[in-house]
Amino acid sequence: MKNTHIVIMAGGVGSRLYPVSTPEHPKQFIDLLDCGKTLIQLTYERFRAVDAQAQFWVVTSAHYIHFVREQLPGIPEDQILAEPEARNTAPCIALACWKIRRKDPKANIVVSPADAYVPDCQAFAATMRTALSFTADRPAIVCVGIEPDSPHTGYGYIHAPGATDGVTKVATFKEKPSREVAERYLAEGGYYWNAGIFAWNIDTIEAELRRHAPQICGVMDELAPALCTPAEESELVRLFPTCEKISIDYAVMEKSSEVYMIPGRWAWSDLGSFEAIEKITGKS
Repeated sequence: MKNTHIVIMAGGVGSRLYPVSTPEHPKQFIDLLDCGKTLIQLTYERFRAVDAQAQFWVVTSAHYIHFVREQLPGIPEDQILAEPEARNTAPCIALACWKIRRKDPKANIVVSPADAYVPDCQAFAATMRTALSFTADRPAIVCVGIEPDSPHTGYGYIHAPGATDGVTKVATFKEKPSREVAERYLAEGGYYWNAGIFAWNIDTIEAELRRHAPQICGVMDELAPALCTPAEESELVRLFPTCEKISIDYAVMEKSSEVYMIPGRWAWSDLGSFEAIEKITGKS
């Protein structure tokens, strides 16, 4: 059985929530819901319910390493990865996966943002276990889709007509649409919001990145000899900023023929606005 690795992406600045979230202290490291835990702590706990034996990794800005150490002290130091410069999610994910392969060449991986709200941890865990079971031994990328309740223009959309509660092949993967296009998606049905949570095995994501994002892979291959050595930090500072600045959505998801979706039939919010927070906390 393949080991589970959870990669939490925690490098964003949460600019839509300024001045509560600032570049010096962004939302993932704040107790936004007034529950006694920060968003990244809630994310960590949620994934602990998926697999208590999972290995955890955090990719964040070099400026936020101290927050991760303070708030998630159980994560090994060498599994907290410091981006010297923000290059969007494709380089972030590639870095984590190249590092994971050095430790576990048969890893089964979930990648997730640090700042989503999912109150039903058990329902979430069941969904993610199904996704990981699917990706363990086949060349598949499984993304989590959220059934839309409005023509939101801030999310990517997944077209998976006929989706049930299980894993379904994705027809098309669409980035953030215009209002008019989003309204058409809702009218047609079979479209889901992209929650930004992905599952894959290490061989699959490397193959898809090599196929669709060769420039990033070239940088990672040059970095690879330094990984897990004293030279890692300096080589990362030298090489990582040369990666193409692109999201995993544009780099891989819209191009790959191996994308599947599992619906998240549970409450979810990306907490991307003050209105979203107020809706959950009841506080303005």
